Amino acid sequence: MEDTTLEQINVDELINNMQQQLREQLGERLNSAKIVGIHTGGTWIAEQIHRQLDNPHPLGELNISFYRDDFTQIGLHPQVAPSNLPYEVDGETIILIDDVLFTGRTIRAALNEIFDYGRPARVILAVLVDRKAHELPIQADITGTSFQLQPHEQIKLDGPKPLQLFIEERDIRKPN
Repeated sequence: MEDTTLEQINVDELINNMQQQLREQLGERLNSAKIVGIHTGGTWIAEQIHRQLDNPHPLGELNISFYRDDFTQIGLHPQVAPSNLPYEVDGETIILIDDVLFTGRTIRAALNEIFDYGRPARVILAVLVDRKAHELPIQADITGTSFQLQPHEQIKLDGPKPLQLFIEERDIRKPN
């Protein structure tokens, strides 16, 4: 979507679009894929996609706080919860879901944590919003929408019910 403001974006429609892309990309293999959300926004989206796809496996959740390479700069959120991958990942297709792809650092950290659990056959990255401002060579396979913001702006997903996107100002002297 180009020239779109957040007020025009219906998060439920984006999630419906994402699950349709997953159906098209995976076809009959969709039910064998394991769905993992990145805490917090990615988990909210993953819950809806998991339910819409009627995926037979338990939903996984990653909390990548300890895996971030900028941990010492951004600090640790006081409510860090453990990750939960209630299945083997070796040889499996993992659908990794996050809310916003910006620099790629969160996804890199999530991949590091997944590989600590085992070696998947494939990881499909699905994001609600791609900011198109990546620092790392990471690209989403499934995208709800994409657009660029000013460097001092960031997209936040508020939820879990209802899920809404909004823009907030950020201190550009601090890493995201």
